[in-house]
Amino acid sequence: MSGATPPNANVSVALLHHPVYDKNRQVVSTAVTNLDIHDIARSARTFGLLSYYIVTPVPGQQELAGRIVRHWQEGWGATYNPKRKAALELIKIVATLDDVLEDMQERFGRPARLVTTGARLHPRSVTFSDLQHLIAERDQPYLLLFGTGWGLVEEVFEKADLVLEPIRGVGDYNHLSVRSAAAIIMDRLFGAR
Repeated sequence: MSGATPPNANVSVALLHHPVYDKNRQVVSTAVTNLDIHDIARSARTFGLLSYYIVTPVPGQQELAGRIVRHWQEGWGATYNPKRKAALELIKIVATLDDVLEDMQERFGRPARLVTTGARLHPRSVTFSDLQHLIAERDQPYLLLFGTGWGLVEEVFEKADLVLEPIRGVGDYNHLSVRSAAAIIMDRLFGAR
């Protein structure tokens, strides 16, 4: 990443494409989307996070994500839109959540605390305010994990150190796109007030 150390360099985000649920609560691998690549990277860059991991075990999906990132990092895309190039510099494409945690441990010399997100209240949910206070300890790395499809599987929640409270709307409907949820969460945790 070019430039100075970002202000929230102890925090990274990851978008998990497997294992996640589909609408029938079957465990699946979801497709990488161009919008999620760009929009979450732009949010992560805006709020000064260290990295954005795209996590998929599917080789074809890894290649697709890599092609999209390379387009904006090299050649025409890089010169056409330098701001997009700067955002996509944060991206790392990996196969598993364990790969993310291993990379973060190598970078920081200690394990990252895994923070899962979802649309439902979890028995172990912490508030945005609680997480803000914890993240303020800059020596401790944190990974904010977002799921695709119909959300993270229960085994991932069990592995988490913390579960962030859900974003609540005004009614029963609560099905934001992951890129919208990620932007809202990053703003609540890191945005200027």
